[in-house]
Amino acid sequence: MRSVLDERLQEIEELLLKMGSQVEEQIDLSLKALMTKDLELANRTIGLDKRTDNLELSIEKKCLDLIALQQPLAGDLRKISSVLKIITDLERIGDHCVNISKVTIEMGSEPFIKPLIDIPEMAKLVKGMVRHSLDSYVKANANLAIQVAKRDDLVDDLYERVYVDLLEFVRKDDANTKQVVNLLFIGRYLERIADHTTNICERVIYMTTGERKHF
Repeated sequence: MRSVLDERLQEIEELLLKMGSQVEEQIDLSLKALMTKDLELANRTIGLDKRTDNLELSIEKKCLDLIALQQPLAGDLRKISSVLKIITDLERIGDHCVNISKVTIEMGSEPFIKPLIDIPEMAKLVKGMVRHSLDSYVKANANLAIQVAKRDDLVDDLYERVYVDLLEFVRKDDANTKQVVNLLFIGRYLERIADHTTNICERVIYMTTGERKHF
C-alpha cells in the first residue's frame, strides 16, 4: 500500500512541476509578445493556456482518486490538499498571462509612450518566484517558501512605481490615457501573479510544518 501511495504521489509531483514549467513559459511568451508587439505570438500564447487547464484537471482527478482509494493520513493528506490548492493558483497565473496577451493584442502596433523598464523587471521577478516556490515544494523547504513570499513586496513596489510614472503621462497629455490604462492592467496582472505565488508558498509552509502563515 505504501509503495502504491508513494508512486502516485511521485506521479502527481511530476505533473505539478510540468504545470509550473508551462506557466513559466506562458509568462515568458506573454511578455515577449508585449515587448516585440508580436500579435501572432500573443494569440499563440493565449492558445497555450488550454494545456495548463487540462493539466489542472488531470492533477485534480489524480489527487481525488488517491484520497478516495488510498485514504492517506497526516502528512500525506496535507501534501495532497496542498497540491489541490497550488494547481488552482498556477491555473490562475496562466489566466493572467492570457490577459496580458489580450491587452497586447488590443494595443496593437502603436508605439509605447515610454520605454518599458519596470514591467519587464516585474515579469522577471514573478517568473523567478514561480520557479522557486515550486522548488520549495519539491524540497519541502518552508524557509525557502518564506523567502520567496517576501519577494512579493518587491513586486508591489515596482507596481507602485509603474502606477505613479504612468499617471504622470496622463497628467501631461490625456491622449495617452488608453495606453496608460492598458499598461496599468498589465502591471496589475503581474502583481496578481506574485500574489498567487505567495499563496503557493503559504501552502508549502502548511504542508511542511502544519502551520498556517499569511503574508
